[in-house]
Amino acid sequence: MVAPSLRARVRAGMIEEIKTVARRHLDTDGANLSLRAVARDLGMVSSAIYRYFPSRDDLLTALILEAYDALGDAVEAADAAEAPADLRGRWLAACRAARAWALAHPAEYALLYGSPVPGYAAPDDTVVPAQRPPVTLIGILRDGLATGRLAPPGEDLPEPLRGDVTELVEQIGMDVSPALLARGMAGWTQLFGLISFELFGRINRALPHRDEYFDHQIGLMADLIGLP
Repeated sequence: MVAPSLRARVRAGMIEEIKTVARRHLDTDGANLSLRAVARDLGMVSSAIYRYFPSRDDLLTALILEAYDALGDAVEAADAAEAPADLRGRWLAACRAARAWALAHPAEYALLYGSPVPGYAAPDDTVVPAQRPPVTLIGILRDGLATGRLAPPGEDLPEPLRGDVTELVEQIGMDVSPALLARGMAGWTQLFGLISFELFGRINRALPHRDEYFDHQIGLMADLIGLP
């Protein structure tokens, strides 16, 4: 394997430095990123940053991809650390990992799951990284069904929902029925709704004991989707 050239290493280092500064701007300015402001913090002329990121959207996409992968890594690692047969333990661990990552990276979480950035349309290469957390959660249900620890879901999805979910099954490439995917999606949407309500301050005054509240809620979700 040929070692990267000095120029390539310098370029890679500069890209990382730009993303580091951009993340700091996410903390203070939200997704209202300005390439000029990032360049100024780096001591660069504004035109120089365009050699690395041709537009604000390219920089946002790079940050989004890294955030999705970091969240996916956390959720997958938590799932893998539990005994494969302990479906509920895997579910609880994965949910707690998603919340822990969000609380540790609130600006990146807001970039992924907060209000859409005006004028920005995420490209197709963000789709697969975005699917990693829900695919992990749905994989727990798939494993439970395969081993007989999870009762098969009813196949009574109404039309046209059945057609929509069948298309999703094909998109994510998982060997699951539409009904099982719909059940997993119920848990996934509730999980991220719960995290968003906490992170964006919707429940903080009413429920100060948020760790206990979160654990109670994800236990109810586990019951809802049929985990033993």
